[in-house]
Amino acid sequence: MNIVVCIKQVPDTAEVRINPETNTLIRKGVPSIINPYDLHALEAGLEIRDKLGGKVTVLTMGPPQAENSLRDAISMGADEAVLLTDRAFAGSDTLATSYTLSKAIEKIGADIIFCGKQAIDGDTAQVGPEIAEFLGIPHIAYVKKIEVVNPVRKTPFSDGVKDGYIRVHRLMDEGYDIVESSIPVLLTVVKELNQPRLPSLKGKMAAKKAGIKKMGHSEISADENRLGLKGSPTQVKNIFAPKIKSDRIMLAGSSEEQVSKLIKELRKIRMQ
Repeated sequence: MNIVVCIKQVPDTAEVRINPETNTLIRKGVPSIINPYDLHALEAGLEIRDKLGGKVTVLTMGPPQAENSLRDAISMGADEAVLLTDRAFAGSDTLATSYTLSKAIEKIGADIIFCGKQAIDGDTAQVGPEIAEFLGIPHIAYVKKIEVVNPVRKTPFSDGVKDGYIRVHRLMDEGYDIVESSIPVLLTVVKELNQPRLPSLKGKMAAKKAGIKKMGHSEISADENRLGLKGSPTQVKNIFAPKIKSDRIMLAGSSEEQVSKLIKELRKIRMQ
């Protein structure tokens, strides 16, 4: 079972700062972490590997310093790591990012691809599904439980597919759906899925010595016109921090009195 986990290095949300002149994120001097949702994706891959065998490859696209996040993933138990780094990738939106990652996955090969449901620095939740579309494979979003993974399906689907299947619970607004899919498949996961393991001492030692495979656009046979800014139909025009409002009113009294006061305050706001 070949499992690929896509991770992203993101700024620690507690340390996010914005340049007031350029309206861009200040990354220099800001600590970076693995996107929290991606930790749950990694744990899911590791659990399946531990149960069924195979290997887990972590994949990320970013500048050279993104290698640190890959080593963190290895310390948690990942077998291999691949860093997509190339100046041609700079400025990629979700479409260009998904295309680039899909080309790398084609080279690596995968039965199951895991992604976090979204990245905390962009919150688009688009990259995972777009990767699946580029690869031409099914995808299931918001996975909260993996019920069955069977590399070789004993009971075929109604359409006769016999080459493996997976059954998961997909989180919905009012409960969950039970969804089956053939393999290969891409899953985006939510934090309810599992509790990520902590790095072991042995894992940390292995991470320091591990070789990180680096790949550019030529190694993944990507079309340069679909990379970076060239391949990005969307661009961020502005980014800003919301203004912090410190004015607040504490409503005292009984529940009935508080409700009455609240209605009066809401009416005042409405009249402004």
